[in-house]
Amino acid sequence: MATIGLLLAIALPKYLATLERGKEQVLRQNLIQMRDALDKFYGDTGKYPERLDDLVIRRYLRAIPLDPYSESPTWVVVAPKDATLGGVIDVQSTMTDLDGRPRAAAAAADSSVPPDLPGLAAREAGATRIVKVMPAATAASEATQ
Repeated sequence: MATIGLLLAIALPKYLATLERGKEQVLRQNLIQMRDALDKFYGDTGKYPERLDDLVIRRYLRAIPLDPYSESPTWVVVAPKDATLGGVIDVQSTMTDLDGRPRAAAAAADSSVPPDLPGLAAREAGATRIVKVMPAATAASEATQ
């Protein structure tokens, strides 16, 4: 029994660290995919989408990816300072930054600009809000309840 406990004590932390690295990689890829779709939308239309759903409706994405930390399509939406440019210039995870730190720690480091905003978004970032994207049928059923 002691041998099994010793093996678990050695293997479990490595397993949990591997799971955490996997979540970080999935988050990174999901953010790259959505930011690429936002850039393509902007390149095609000259403004950013009003909602994340617009990326799916206009077929820039098949579906809004899940945030691996919340396991739902809940994202922090960053709006441009100029409202005429649209409603979504960037997205971020609701739970952590790209380094895997809790969001509160990242905000304390620099409250003016979130650390994972790339180039243009870092210069143009405006207000942020958390949104949960739901399929139209689910949203309609929750609205009637």
